[in-house]
Amino acid sequence: MENLEKYFDLFDQSRTSETAMEELTSLFTDDIVFVLNGHEKTGIENWKLFVKTVFKENSDIKHMFEGWKKAEGSDLFETPWAVCGKRSSGTVFTQTGKDIARLNNEGKICYLENVPDNTNMFASYKN
Repeated sequence: MENLEKYFDLFDQSRTSETAMEELTSLFTDDIVFVLNGHEKTGIENWKLFVKTVFKENSDIKHMFEGWKKAEGSDLFETPWAVCGKRSSGTVFTQTGKDIARLNNEGKICYLENVPDNTNMFASYKN
């Protein structure tokens, strides 16, 4: 669960810190499955590409989350989150949603699903 607690902070820091990016990447398995608004991707290289795309499209970003809790009757963890940011175009935005995660036996994140309240949030990441 420690890796989940580090996730959002490292995500935000990794925009400007290569060390934080390396730490963020180390939280995941190489075969991570991640789902962005219903669109599934696989592998750490695809994950890193997603993160780089987020930072290319946004000049600043900050996440807040309520805390990870085990989903009743499953091996999944969930947390509500909110994010505010400034797009590269200069406009600002806010968004809310929840993340759903699974950890492997070593405590690494092997599954991460992002469920934004606004279903258009990841429209550009479908490919």
